Order: sequence, then C-alpha cells, then structure tokens
Amino acid sequence: MELWYTEQHTENVRFSIKVDKPLYTGQSEFQRIDIFKSKEFGTIFTLDGLMMVTEKDEFIYHDMIVHVPMATNPAIKNVLVIGAGDGGTVRELTRYNSIERIDMVEIDKLVVDVCREYLPQTACKLDDPRVHLFFEDGLKFVRSKENAYDLIIVDSTDPFGPGEGLFTKEFYGNCFKALKEDGILVNQHESPYYHEYAQSMQRAHKRIKEFFPVCRVYQAHIPTYPSGHWLFGFASKTYDPVNDLNEQAWNSLGLKTRYYNTDIHKGCFALPTYVKELLGNKEE
Repeated sequence: MELWYTEQHTENVRFSIKVDKPLYTGQSEFQRIDIFKSKEFGTIFTLDGLMMVTEKDEFIYHDMIVHVPMATNPAIKNVLVIGAGDGGTVRELTRYNSIERIDMVEIDKLVVDVCREYLPQTACKLDDPRVHLFFEDGLKFVRSKENAYDLIIVDSTDPFGPGEGLFTKEFYGNCFKALKEDGILVNQHESPYYHEYAQSMQRAHKRIKEFFPVCRVYQAHIPTYPSGHWLFGFASKTYDPVNDLNEQAWNSLGLKTRYYNTDIHKGCFALPTYVKELLGNKEE
C-alpha cells in the first residue's frame, strides 16, 4: 500500500508527496495540524491540509524572509515576528548577535508545541533568552504598539482561516505605526502564478503601498509551495533593499546560509514581466 499527501493547488492542479507514515494529527481551536514523514522531503508540517514546512526546503523560505531585511539594515535590534509557529524565522534571527529582542506572536499554541516535538530543526531556538512568545492574535497585538520595532516579519498562513486578518488594510496600518521611523516590514506575499494566489498578492501589495513610501517585491523558488514561485513583500519607511544593501557588513558577519547570499539579494528584486504587470508596474 502506498500513502500519498496530496494538496490541491487549484481546482485543476494537485501536488503529491509520497508519505512513509503519519506522525501526528490534531485539531486545535483554530485549525487542523498534521505531521508526516516522507523520504524525499523529510518531516512535513501542514495546517488545514496546506503545506507550511518541510525539512528539506524550509531553509529557502526562512533565509529569504529574514536575511533580506537584516542585510538591508544590519543595525536592527528589536524584531516582531507574527505567525511563524514552526520557529524557523526565529531560528534565523537568533543568529544575529546584534538583535536584542524578538517578540513572536502566534495565535495557536498547539502549533508551537507540535513543532517543538516533531520539527526541532526549525523550533530549536524558541527558548533563546531574547525570544518572547505571545500566544494571541497578531492583529490585536500590533494594535497596541507604537514606535517599538525596527523590523516586523509577517510569517503568516494564507489569507483565509486564522491568517485572514493579517492581510487587511487595518493590519498594515498598525504595522506602520508599530515600526520606528526607519522600520521595515517583510511579509510572505503568496504566489503570482495561480489566479487565486495572485489576487491575494495584488490585494496585499495595494494595501501595503498605501502606507509605506518604499514598497518592493522579491522572489524565491520554493519547491513545495504552489507553483514553486513564491513572493515576499519588502516595505520600509526609509530603506531601499537594493540601493541600501550593505554587502560588506553582512558578509563580514560570516553567517553560513544555504540559499541567501548578497548576489541573490540584488537579483531577487528583478521580477518577471508578468509579475510586474500584476503589480501594476509600480512595485517600486
């Protein structure tokens, strides 16, 4: 008997990975959580039947969501991470000795508990003394903050279910207020390839642009995400991620990465024509 995990990317497209065995299935008050073991991708973590993390390719997403803003402003000290219950984003942030505080806000404590047990590869730094965990709604948490953070990373699920509020105009406005005068906001920006995902990406981009003077989009190839072509949003009050990249400062840190480097930093903001058109040719 063969066991396969299948995710429906669109009504007409499915993506499957052969599974050795299921390791965990649970239902929190917010969502269904599953952990599988596979030969090709190692441990797989899904929420409501949608891929969040695999051991094999998580480094791509976490490298790109963290090191792009950190190389743009190496002086970042206070960081807010919203979502990111698997811990991978926090793991990458803790590699910077210059960061003094990381607040992580995850609505679902069970996600963190399950990832601590089954995905130590990503959850290994959640007990770093600089990390403060808050199990609450990120939308509500950020409302009460003003001029508090150098960087906000929105490492959320897709814009339906528990993650829905993290794609609203109100949320991005609150993020702007919570950031210091030279603050940076980075968010996972969905895929431009399939229509439904592209619409979510366009809506998020349009709303972020209403608040931030610098608003750019960059890309990475993530094999287990729908279409494999994934976008991130970079919004800032002052920093331009290409013109203000401090290559020498970042490279002198000697951080060993598997996907990110300063050449890819410059290149990832060069977008395909169809993506530029979806963004209205005004991503800058």
